[in-house]
Order: sequence, then C-alpha cells, then structure tokens
Amino acid sequence: MRELVSILRNAELDGLHDGQRLAAQVEQAAASAATGNPDAIRSAERTMSTAWLLYVQALSLPPQGVIFGDPALVPHMPRSAEVLDSAAKASSLARHLRNVASVNPFYAELRAAALRQGTVTQRIRGSLERARLLPATGNYVLVDIASQRLFMVENGRPTDSMRVIVGKPDQPTPMIASTIRHATFNPYWNVPPDLLRKNIAPRVLADGLSYLRERGYEVLDGWGANASAVDPGKVNWSAVVDGRVDLRVRQRPGSGNMMGNYKFAFPNGEGIYLHDTPDKALFREARRTFSSGCIRLEDAPRLARWLLGREPSAPSARPEAEVPLPRPVPVYVTYLTAQVSGGELAMIDDVYRIDQQAEQRLAAR
Repeated sequence: MRELVSILRNAELDGLHDGQRLAAQVEQAAASAATGNPDAIRSAERTMSTAWLLYVQALSLPPQGVIFGDPALVPHMPRSAEVLDSAAKASSLARHLRNVASVNPFYAELRAAALRQGTVTQRIRGSLERARLLPATGNYVLVDIASQRLFMVENGRPTDSMRVIVGKPDQPTPMIASTIRHATFNPYWNVPPDLLRKNIAPRVLADGLSYLRERGYEVLDGWGANASAVDPGKVNWSAVVDGRVDLRVRQRPGSGNMMGNYKFAFPNGEGIYLHDTPDKALFREARRTFSSGCIRLEDAPRLARWLLGREPSAPSARPEAEVPLPRPVPVYVTYLTAQVSGGELAMIDDVYRIDQQAEQRLAAR
C-alpha cells in the first residue's frame, strides 16, 4: 500500500492528473480496512485496484504528434484483467509496482531528476510524455531532435552516440516511431522540390546544363520506380523556378552524392530517413538544424556496423543496393528538451518551440 501511495502522489508527472486524489482515497480505504471489517477490506481492494489500473493506463497513452510508421510500436492500452493479473502473479508486489512505474531507464532517470528539482515545468512534462514511449529493454536507435544526437541503445541503455543534423525550424523533422529493416548502399539523392526550385534550377539557368552533368544529376518524368529519363535540354527551367513545372531530379551515387554511401530508411509516410553525407563541416556547429527534414549522420559507417553486426560492405556497385539487417531494429525520433546530465536536470533549447507553444495553449485555457 505504501508503494502505491508513493507512486500516486507523484503520478501527475506520469500523466495521471488525479494522482494526489487517488493517493488520498487509497490511504483512507486502507485505514478503514485496518479495522478488519470485511466490507471495508473489499472496498479497499477495489479502490487500490482501480487506482493502479488508472495509473498503468495513463503510462500507456501515446504522446501527441508522433507518426507511427510501424503499427506494432503503437502503445498497447492494457485492459483491467491484464494489469491486475500481472500484479497478482508478481513474486513481490512492491517490486512489481516499482518496475512498472520506472517505465524505461531514460524515463526513470529524468523523472527522478525532476522530482529532486521540485519545480516541474511544461518542458519537463513534455519530455517525460515523449520519453514514456521508449522501450524498457531491447536494442533500438534513438534520435533526439532537441540535442541533435543519435543514440545506439542496447537493453534500454545507450552504448554509443553521434551528432546528427535535423530539419530547419521551418522544415522540422517530425517525431516518428518506426523500424529499420535494411541498409541501403550507393543511394540516389532525390532533390527535394523546394531545393530544386530555389537552388538547382536557378544554377542551371545561370551555368547551363553542364551544372547538372558535373554533379551527376539526372532528370526523370516521375517519382515511381518505372520513371523514365528526360532530356534536361528540353526542360523549361524558368518554369521550374516559378513552380509552374513539377520535375524530379536525382543525383547518381558517387563521391559527391549528398546522401553519401549509406541510407537507412524506415516507414513513416513523410519521406524521412537516416543518411550519410559527404559534408562534415556542419557537424561542428552547436545547433545542427540545417536539413529539409531528413537526418544526416556524423558517422554512418559506425551506425551501419552496429545495425548489421559486422563491417559494412556493399553487395555490388549498383545503385540502391539493399542489405537486410540480421533483425529489424526500432527507431524512435523524439524531442527531449529536458534531459539528465551528470545526474542533474539540464534544459535543451526548444528549437521547434513545441514546449513553448504548449505553455501558451495552457495559459490561454
């Protein structure tokens, strides 16, 4: 009972806003049951069971704004029988409650630091809500947009990390939960439509078709797998700049390809993926929000080695050569503006103003 009351008292951090009220109800019910009255004992059991069920279900609510590219990663909302059966079968009920309430190592560390600080801001609440989605165990890739870092996580704990470059504030990288199933060697780079209009097409008008040839660009008549090549000399490049002509331009694999040598795709519906890059200079910047949404890797070979479990090598020189991973690896792209550094709570810049906007909505209400 004491363990449950302690958890409920801080349950607002876990998304259960009635935690304090439920804690008081459990204490009152337990006091009544201590008299030995059978009806009071049954009532106390119902009160405690209901409170625990509400708490576990609150932990299972998915955070707002996440794209679930893999339906298997959508949080499961447990039914009452599941929750109560698990508790009843536990060898130690107190230890079971603590294990469930810890959620995952990232979450437990962040919540403990928040409780030590005392004052809980919207930024902390938002980061806790998003951290609840992470698995408690197993291997996965974690990309934190706020700190612009990627973590390789084993058994729920990070074992390696690297810098990444994420989307600009006006082209943000979305939060995603999905699964990587293969590595792609020798990828094409499909030029985003806005870059084609703003950068590529004006350079063709200024420098001629040699600009395309020297950089390995080719023009296609569509985005499907069976798209055909188009003679760039027959394209109205002024109309491309003005947005009157839609065009697909891609860069062939090679040393200057903007995708580098590796791509790690995962379903998400937004065309977001992890990829290599030949331009390493921007990784030295403190804030690395320079992409059009995709995630550039500081050390793509290191990630490939971790995902494949061996030295990465292309199966052939052909473009878009896919190599299946030994086992699928979940990837979580999230946004943690509150983190723990050296045991202390640290605030990260709210680069996309997600938490700031949430605070404004709360103030308005």
